[in-house]
Order: sequence, then C-alpha cells, then structure tokens
Amino acid sequence: MSNEMTLEDMKSALEAMGKKAVAASRVLAVMKCEDKRKLLNAMADAILDDAEKIKAANAIDLENGRNNGLSSAMLDRLALDDKRVQGMADGLRIVAAEDDPVGKVLSTTERPNGLKIEKISVPVGVIGIIYESRPNVTADAGGICLMAGNTVLLRGGSEAFNSNQAIAGAMNRAGIACGLPDGAVQLLPWTDRRAVSLLVTLDKYVDLIIPRGGEGLIRAVTRDATIPVIKHYKGVCHTFVDCSADMEKALKIVENAKCQRPGTCNALECLLVHREIAADFLKKLYAQLGTKVKMYGNEEVRAILPEIEKTEADYNTEFLDYAMNIKVVSDIDEAIDHINTFSSKHSESILTECAENAAKFFASIDSSCVYHNASTRFTDGGEFGMGAEIGISTDKLHARGPMGAKELTIYKYIIHGDGQTR
Repeated sequence: MSNEMTLEDMKSALEAMGKKAVAASRVLAVMKCEDKRKLLNAMADAILDDAEKIKAANAIDLENGRNNGLSSAMLDRLALDDKRVQGMADGLRIVAAEDDPVGKVLSTTERPNGLKIEKISVPVGVIGIIYESRPNVTADAGGICLMAGNTVLLRGGSEAFNSNQAIAGAMNRAGIACGLPDGAVQLLPWTDRRAVSLLVTLDKYVDLIIPRGGEGLIRAVTRDATIPVIKHYKGVCHTFVDCSADMEKALKIVENAKCQRPGTCNALECLLVHREIAADFLKKLYAQLGTKVKMYGNEEVRAILPEIEKTEADYNTEFLDYAMNIKVVSDIDEAIDHINTFSSKHSESILTECAENAAKFFASIDSSCVYHNASTRFTDGGEFGMGAEIGISTDKLHARGPMGAKELTIYKYIIHGDGQTR
C-alpha cells in the first residue's frame, strides 16, 4: 500500500483494519486451545518454509540500514540469520505448548445470599504493538497475542519493513488455512510516522497499546495515546559487586552482562563496585575488557583506572553498545540508593556471597527483575520459560517484567444466581 496517502485516507484504512480486528477478536476469544495450538504450530512451519524469502527481505533491510547509518548495535537487532529464524519458529512452538491462559478461574467467592462469584481470565481484546528494529517481534507478538485470545495490529519500524512483511505474510497464510479469522494479525502497511499517531488514538477499536523501542518512541506514544499503554522504557541496568563477591565469578558475570549482546535492553549499563575490593576488581576488569568496552568512571574509579574517561551523562545513559559507567560505592546502602535513583526499573543484580546482603538487595530494589549472582541478560521471556515475549514491562500496573501470553489476559467476574434480588 502506498505511503503517499492523505491523513484522512490513512485514518479510514486504519479504522477498517480496526473493525476487522474487533470482529476477529470475538471469534478468537472463544477458540478452543487445541485450535490455537494448531495454528501457531502451522505458523512456525510456515516461517521455516519461507526462511530464504525472509532472509532475502532482511538483507534488503540490512543494506538500507547500513546506507542510512544505523549503528552496529541496531544492525545486530535488525539482522536475521538461520538461528534467529529458527528461534522465531521455536518461540511459536513453545507458546503453543503452554497452558491456555484464557478461562482460568482465578478465584471463587460464595456470598451469604447464595451468589457464587467467579473471577476468570479473559483476553484483553485488540492490542496495538508498535516496535522498532527487531523483526522477530512480528512473530513473537503475533503468537503471544493469539495464544491469549487477542487480535493484534502490528506497526513495525521502517528499518525492518521488508522483513516484517515477509514474516507476517507467512504467519497469516498458515493461520488462515487453520481457521484463523481474517483480521486477527494485521501489519500496518505504511512506514509513514503518522500511522503511529493514528493507531494510538484508535480507542474505538483498540484496547491496549504496547510500544517496544527507544525511549523517544515510548514517551511519544505515552504522551499521545488515548488508549492504555504498557510501557517498556530504556534499560539502564545495574550490577553491584559487593565486598564478599567471588572475584572470578563476578568478572565472568559482568563480562556476560555487558558483552554478550550489548544492544539489548537487559545489558549492563552501570557497574557499582564496593570500595573494599574496588582497586583489585577494577584492575582485573580493565585487563579483561579494557580493549573491548569503553569505560567511564567517577573520580574514585579514575584514580584506579586513569586510562578511562569521566562518567557519561550523569548515570542516565543507556549505551546499547560496548560502553558502561562505573562507580565506586561505600557499601550496599549506597548501591541501593544509587540504583533506585537512576534505574529505569528494568533489571539489577547483586554479586555477593553474603545471603543477608542478597536478601536486603531483593527487598530494597524497586525494579521488575532483581538478580543474585547472575547476569541481567536473563531478563527475557524465553529464559523465563515463556517462549516468546511481548516485551519487558517497566510499569507497575497489570504486568511487570517479561510479558508472555498470561500477561496479555485480563479478567471478568461471572456471577451465578438463583433468583436473588437486592
């Protein structure tokens, strides 16, 4: 569909998509679990069948990205190889194998007047997902929404336009052949940014908006939306190396958290080190990572490592690259205060052999995921056993942390009576 559309034409087309999504949601909400499993597995097969077509479309996006000056981290997010295509299919199969999150009885209450009140899980309805870079989100988001009985309007980033079309095409072809209602998974066919503004105000048809991308996108969506938004702000993730930390274990974890995939939201961005071990630990860390990771530090850190630069952007930076801030702290209380001040409430880790300090860290840190002696890179739906994920919520209402199918349900009350009146 052409991007050369008037705003009114685009609005009219999007409203038509919304109507189809609502109609499809009513069918999908009562679809049997085995039928949802069948269509998700068929979608996984279709993605593998179309692997070469998907990679060819992705190659066009990568070439465009390089020509447009995308960073190496952003290109990594965009790239699809055999392993990542297989990962999309595997994610759909894992979601298909999960228990149906719809129709669960969450609680039952019997009132003195004989009314029986059940609280049951139900789909949200129609979900709009706005995302950047990662084309695998097309498969992940579509699959999770469907398993939770929701229909979905997908608006991917322009940098992944060809990849997203190829993935969505494979999924829809397979799903419709298995009885998926028309309109259940729709990819907005425009790269025009006006489409985002229209989608987030389509409150007559869309029940929930989930943005995935840079902080600028998410703040703009939150500002403009007339629909509830589950936010995923930037991942300013911290690791605190306590004075009782196992040195070799801590060095290994810090390297993994920063270097395994630095362009992800769960990568380490700020390292805090207890003063008692700072000199020894930081010298070993620099010897291990100094040629790979650009390090910034406060005055105390730079006294130990004079080679590094002054702390970047007052600890608020999400580098998404081979770079990180480092700060020496006097104790666990200063570490906790720093994290709760500068954290984006995503993922934080304490490296310590002191169980009391680990318990204090767990109780005091106000973030969605808190680790003890492990890398923050595990904050991921797949690593949490959810299969694919819809995103990682840094909100406190409805859903928090990695969001799978269960997190895309809401509830309603079913009341059984026998003639009661009030």
